[in-house]
Amino acid sequence: MENKRVHKLREAMAERELQAMLITNPINRRYMTGFTGSAGYVLITENEAYLLTDFRYMSQATLQAKGFNVLEHGVKPMDSVRDLLAAANLKEVGFEQDSVTFGTHAAYAESLQSVKLKAVSGIVEQLRMFKDADEIAVMQRAADLADATFSHVLQFAKPGMTEREVDLEMEFFMRKHGATSSSFDTIVASGERSAMPHGVASSKVIGQDELITFDFGALLDGYCSDLTRTIATGNPVPELRKIYDIVLEAQLHTLENLKPGMTGREADALARDIIAGYGYGEQFGHSTGHGLGMEVHEAPRLSKLSDDVLKPGMVVTVEPGIYIDGLGGVRIEDDVVMTETGIHILTKSDKKFTVIA
Repeated sequence: MENKRVHKLREAMAERELQAMLITNPINRRYMTGFTGSAGYVLITENEAYLLTDFRYMSQATLQAKGFNVLEHGVKPMDSVRDLLAAANLKEVGFEQDSVTFGTHAAYAESLQSVKLKAVSGIVEQLRMFKDADEIAVMQRAADLADATFSHVLQFAKPGMTEREVDLEMEFFMRKHGATSSSFDTIVASGERSAMPHGVASSKVIGQDELITFDFGALLDGYCSDLTRTIATGNPVPELRKIYDIVLEAQLHTLENLKPGMTGREADALARDIIAGYGYGEQFGHSTGHGLGMEVHEAPRLSKLSDDVLKPGMVVTVEPGIYIDGLGGVRIEDDVVMTETGIHILTKSDKKFTVIA
């Protein structure tokens, strides 16, 4: 039975007049084949789908790569690719230009000899934008684990701990409950550091009367979640509570009005216009959201420069924020699936203003 993703890729290849496509990006390789090993080359032609790997992975690849002809490549993998192309009388092959270095391209050209290399951008990534029911089920479990981790950290984190101590506990909790790892370097940013949108956990001690921003996710069965919540210790100054309420209003407004057919810039404006209306437009310097899937940042983008059209099956984040240097910042983020009529929210952690002792 043909792999459905191979069928869709062949349709995309036909649109670009490609007779063969070589896939070497590890994420795209796993997406196309289901193979989770660390080494391999995917070659798709009009009639064949090959996964070439080395002797270490032959048994694993045969079990995982349904619908693929699994072959053990030679000492030089590109020599095996060249032989397969020659057997099919193919004189041209596409390669992933965004994943291949100049040096690697030169090595490909030397091995493939008379076969023409055609640079291709985003052919698999375009397919990955649209999640099927199985993918969304995995992403729901990854979101559930992020929610459970946040509930756990609310009971664990206390003033006097360092950000790194809290980060380590979160990582341990996610791994203990099934995650391969965190989706990215966990952000635990407290006090003035909460004004750093990417303030990864540091040796700073969490103090009283501060905000703490947690931005994290679980990588589970190949898919990422991405959750942000901001909480308080003690009694922060009134402006911090004010910007929390503004960010929450902007985030909720976006979730209530986000729908398929919008462009990324239209979606971004749902949050940005509210924040700017309160006079904090200059303190919201990043986009409202991004695509999410096997990588934590994928297409489409919800930004003021994006013409990406949101369509059913896409999974995106909604994460407005306000950041005031020398004082602190707030970000609130959820993961959502675009549906035929609106959205389905995957992450469910409470967003009320929460204070821990």
